[in-house]
Amino acid sequence: MTLSRSPSDGDFSTLFNFLPIGAYRSSPDGQMLRANRALVELNGYASEADMLIAVKDIAQEWYVDPARRAEFQSQLERDGFVRGFISEIHRHNTRERVWINENAHSVRDASGVLLYYEGTVEDISDRMSHQKAVRESEERLRLITSQVPGMVFSVFIHPDGRREYRYVSEGARDIYGLEPEELLRDPMLVARYRHPDDVALLVQDLQLVRQGPLDLGGEFRIVMPDGRVKWVYRRSCTVSSDATGTLRVGVLLDITARKQAEADLHASETLWKLALESAGDGVWDWNIQTGEEFFSSSIKAMFGYADQDIANLSAELDARTHPDDVAQMQSDREAHFAGRVPVYRNEHRIRCNDGRWKWVLSRGVVIARDERGQPLRMVGTHTDITELKEAEAQQRTLEAQLRESQKMEAIGTLAGGVAHDFNNLLAAILGNLVLAREDVGEQHPAQESLAEISRAAIRARQLVQQILTFSRRQTQEMQRQPLKPLVEEALGLLRSLLPAGLRLVTRLPSSGLQVLADATQMQQVLMNLCTNAWQSMEGRAGDITVALSEVSLDASQALQLGGIASGAYACLSVADNGPGMDAETQRRIFEPFFTTKAPGAGTGLGLAVVHGIVKAHRGAIGLDSRPGEGTRFDVYLPLAASGPAEAVPAPASPAPAAKPVQAQAGKHVVYIDDYEALVFLVGRLLRKQGHRASTFESGEAALDWLRANPDVPVDLVVSDHNMPGLSGVETAIEIRRLRPALKIAIVSGHVNDKLLGDAAAAGVSEVMGKQDSMDALGDAIQELLERAT
Repeated sequence: MTLSRSPSDGDFSTLFNFLPIGAYRSSPDGQMLRANRALVELNGYASEADMLIAVKDIAQEWYVDPARRAEFQSQLERDGFVRGFISEIHRHNTRERVWINENAHSVRDASGVLLYYEGTVEDISDRMSHQKAVRESEERLRLITSQVPGMVFSVFIHPDGRREYRYVSEGARDIYGLEPEELLRDPMLVARYRHPDDVALLVQDLQLVRQGPLDLGGEFRIVMPDGRVKWVYRRSCTVSSDATGTLRVGVLLDITARKQAEADLHASETLWKLALESAGDGVWDWNIQTGEEFFSSSIKAMFGYADQDIANLSAELDARTHPDDVAQMQSDREAHFAGRVPVYRNEHRIRCNDGRWKWVLSRGVVIARDERGQPLRMVGTHTDITELKEAEAQQRTLEAQLRESQKMEAIGTLAGGVAHDFNNLLAAILGNLVLAREDVGEQHPAQESLAEISRAAIRARQLVQQILTFSRRQTQEMQRQPLKPLVEEALGLLRSLLPAGLRLVTRLPSSGLQVLADATQMQQVLMNLCTNAWQSMEGRAGDITVALSEVSLDASQALQLGGIASGAYACLSVADNGPGMDAETQRRIFEPFFTTKAPGAGTGLGLAVVHGIVKAHRGAIGLDSRPGEGTRFDVYLPLAASGPAEAVPAPASPAPAAKPVQAQAGKHVVYIDDYEALVFLVGRLLRKQGHRASTFESGEAALDWLRANPDVPVDLVVSDHNMPGLSGVETAIEIRRLRPALKIAIVSGHVNDKLLGDAAAAGVSEVMGKQDSMDALGDAIQELLERAT
């Protein structure tokens, strides 16, 4: 169908192309009639004309689910418009999946006949990914807190005392009878439940929190809507505090049953003991003068003892108390004996019959004193709080893992940026070395020193590549392949490199264990781990054991390994029987440039590179080590779906360097780089080869020159990618608009999949890594010139 352009079309044609989001006009049968620049770029085309020719059927070619087109048309037929129509589509040219938000309306003629649809398309992939990540994070937190009794919460307290709950677990139903969402919406709901007699206590606690960070523990009452009174135990601590307020986390436990049992003690000691026994707490009755102490059967059973295993003496459980807890326990007792606190309360560990340690909350009250006020008799309870303590410890562990992960990500980002600058410096050093060696001649005495400088600079560039591997900015060739052959190939090389006195022990399975991996990087992981193992032996004899096996990680194990997904994994282990590591060394072992070796004996990048590679493979690495007991690293890689392994291409033989031919002399090359030394160097190199060179220190300057000299022929543009202002890809896009047929190449110190994709979409002919020498760069440019002819 051909649509005549109405007089008003011209009024909006510039707006149509200026819109930052996609805009289109399409026929009801799925043919694209018009598309603005944003929509053309979204679909990976260079021009509207290219896209209109390529798109034949929107329903079948654009939507991931073709049925979405029918739903779209149904809404248009019913309402005449569509708002916020979210779908997953294919970028038409590249077939990459993205999420979009679509708004459209029907256009009909005066008689009501449908002519076409007009609408806009917005890329919301980042928003959808963020929403998915938030949902997954919230679900993990919900699963963790669902295992903790009571209500787990995170609350932000503003300087004026206003409270704002950031998280409330499902335990809010058990404590207040409220849904977590209700407290998140209105944090003051809990104020309605406060017992009048406890309001002053809660106000005092709030004032203490506003004065500075502190831990709070205590009990208070709440009054339910039906008039029932509940006792609640609270424990909370400060996470962070600044001028904007204080963030605290804590837990509320319903202790109504226990408090009721304590109250009943005053009416009947027998009933009090029975009530506590039925509530699951153990009861004790201590004659302080004689040392005799009655322990209920539940106390003894709590620690795995029979009635006859423990004599009824206070010294029995005191002797089984953890040495680190004895001093605080005695201090808390003395505080109650002296009347400084109304109730004895202490948390400590007791050794069970099987050797394990259990945490107990011990509470008691002196119920008899002599005429001088000295305590005679004390009664109380033991409550098993081991699970609560383990939950608190797990929470602290998870917080530490999060901080460590964030630190490693930040270091990786910094390392990648530093590596780019190093590449530029090294390129200038190596390039000037080549020119200097040519200038002085082959027989000059300085040649030997210049050669040493060249070797040192090349070693520095290799170090930069390790930094890039750690920061995960190198392109990976991920292929589904068996892991076992990669391990065996690396072990073959390792056997020839092992120092005398070291024995390599292998434990490999019969199956190959299919994984999605970069073969070169996985072999580097094994080489680095084995190298670290033999260096830790410090010249002593010993064994290095390499094992490969299939393991299944449950949710708890996966969480301990940094939050990877549970399921089936290949586990590659490297163990040694060397000196092992202390806790502080283990904490820093994956930090780049951290090493325990003598100065000059290592770079400190080996294990950092391992960490970066494993993370890039969506795996995890575990460490088990103790001083004097050796070290074991466990690398976990997700097993790939079953199926034939992808063939790994054999490394191609290096092609002989193409020699410059006279026919290529006199070409005009435009070179762009923000590093002044490289601009000067490359210009000099090109001119020595007989070419004309126009060099610029920014993409903007090059574009200005091209606009000012439209008739000056240019055979090739070579641009650095990472530059202030316009990047190499952005510069290429603008150059293509000025001269569509001009051949463009981009040079980058960290080529990755994203750069390759962006460059291809911009019409770039070639993406090259930073060259190791000026000769290599000159040969690369010469080859590009030959291909351009």
